[in-house]
Amino acid sequence: MKIRNVAIIAHVDHGKTTLVDALLKQGGAFAAHETVGELMMDSNAQEKERGITIYAKNTSIKYKDCKVNIVDTPGHADFGSEVERILRTVDSVLLLVDAQEGPMPQTKFVLKKSLEIGLKPIVIINKIDKPAARPMQVVDMVFDLFSALGANDEQLDFAYLFAIAREGIARKTLDDPSTDLTPLFDLIMERVPEAQQNFTAPFRMQPSSLGYDSYLGRIGIGRVYEGTVKAGDKVFVKKPDGETRAGKVAKIFVSQGLKRAEVQEAIAGDIVMIAGIPDIYVGETITADENAEPLPALSIDPPTISMLFLVNNSPFAGKEGTLVTTRHIKARLEKEKETNVGLRVEEIPGSDSYKVSGRGELHLSVLIEDMRREGFELQVSRPEVIMREEGGTLFEPMEQAIIDVPEAYNGTVIDMMARRKGEMLDMRTENGHTRMEFKVPTRGLLGMRGDFIIETRGEGILSHSFINYEPFKGELPGRTRGSMISMATGETVAFALWNLQERGKLFLIPQTKVYEGMIIGESSKSEDLSVNPMKEKKLTNMRASGSDEAILLTPVQPMTLEQALEYIADDELVEVTPAAIRLRKKHLKENDRKRSER
Repeated sequence: MKIRNVAIIAHVDHGKTTLVDALLKQGGAFAAHETVGELMMDSNAQEKERGITIYAKNTSIKYKDCKVNIVDTPGHADFGSEVERILRTVDSVLLLVDAQEGPMPQTKFVLKKSLEIGLKPIVIINKIDKPAARPMQVVDMVFDLFSALGANDEQLDFAYLFAIAREGIARKTLDDPSTDLTPLFDLIMERVPEAQQNFTAPFRMQPSSLGYDSYLGRIGIGRVYEGTVKAGDKVFVKKPDGETRAGKVAKIFVSQGLKRAEVQEAIAGDIVMIAGIPDIYVGETITADENAEPLPALSIDPPTISMLFLVNNSPFAGKEGTLVTTRHIKARLEKEKETNVGLRVEEIPGSDSYKVSGRGELHLSVLIEDMRREGFELQVSRPEVIMREEGGTLFEPMEQAIIDVPEAYNGTVIDMMARRKGEMLDMRTENGHTRMEFKVPTRGLLGMRGDFIIETRGEGILSHSFINYEPFKGELPGRTRGSMISMATGETVAFALWNLQERGKLFLIPQTKVYEGMIIGESSKSEDLSVNPMKEKKLTNMRASGSDEAILLTPVQPMTLEQALEYIADDELVEVTPAAIRLRKKHLKENDRKRSER
């Protein structure tokens, strides 16, 4: 059977997974009796809740006499390293671009990798039904981006379509009467090269991602470049440096729609899953010939952010979770390393803590959220940027940030970015809305999102992705406000919180259990403030005008894990349990302790 391999790439929320849904429905992946949902490739619970794709996933459909392997890739920059590896397994990409927003940071990042490999993308301008859509302008913007990224003449002559992925419609022109995705299927057949199927050469494949099965263990997922292999065959695993070890293929799986189907043979050109090699890793070559050359190494981007995972030692430790010890946390992190190749875990000698490094705050917060749902209790420190030193010079990671705001907030945003060492690269205003492009240190973006939302009244959109490492840009200003810290243990009362809300922003509601050293709000001053959130109103038999005012509390928005990680300072921790997310001081100051003892 002929095989075509294609990946779908786009910035977050431009409609990749919705388009895959439509391709599966119209490609006959479901029987007549099957119920078909939405965002079916987002199978993980967090993916469904957050509305983003976190893990790259394979699926396949049959069109005419051809099998089309489709890879749905993450759109968020924190998971961009997954996309880079997937590109090596396919022969073309579908580049999805929003008809209103145009190319965004992740679009640029992934497209650059595609062009460098030599792929010829097919561009799909999605969401042409938006009231503010500007599809032809976006086609020009995509062409300019191709040109800026150094595309050759063949790549610049890209094919493009217009689509409404939500309705499963693709059109060659804006006034095309098409009512389904047939134009897209035909374009894939026309523009995506057939996978080369050399069955005579010795078997060679390279895992581009990893899966895990509690029964089968680690599973290598990748493309078979040459030859065939059957279940039970003995193979050799080669590292990029040529080191070789023996292994055996236990089971082989392929994607059929959303199902994983077991097959007895893997053939050249197909994307398959192989189980039976317990220590297989991304980028290694699996081959039937001990003397075969290993395939070119796959690069895995180094982490840019790290944080400490600590055992929970707060006064409420062990009350809400079931997995609370160092042993539990270590085993869970080791298991995560099996499949999460962008993660680094380092045990810190002589302590109950682990240094965990990843590609960004979201990358690590997804892991923390998974752990708390599994019953873990732990504490995590403030995210820190990973610096590099080369030839005596300190280098730090830089990000491309694209900001869309109403024109009225231009000055505010420019001031915010300037204080964070941001360098403006571009600025354009159309119809009262401005798009600004900055190059800014990753350090400058840590903790910025909350302030950005407040300063732009929730109307601004901030997107960013890693570019490169550059010389250290100097010190940045830290958080300008202190914290409100509880000086006692107990349950908050409305009267105390009513008095405290004048002194800052509260994070808690009445009848919340707190302990000494727990952060209950943000002070309006630069210093930390020790407060008593349990102080009740003194009762007397005297009545006077104004003594019985109504207690009106400002509504409190519960803090999410990402907001908590952005808020905390260097001397603060986030306590994460299945039931709550709390903020606390690492150590109480001596004068605060004496005051609470009095």
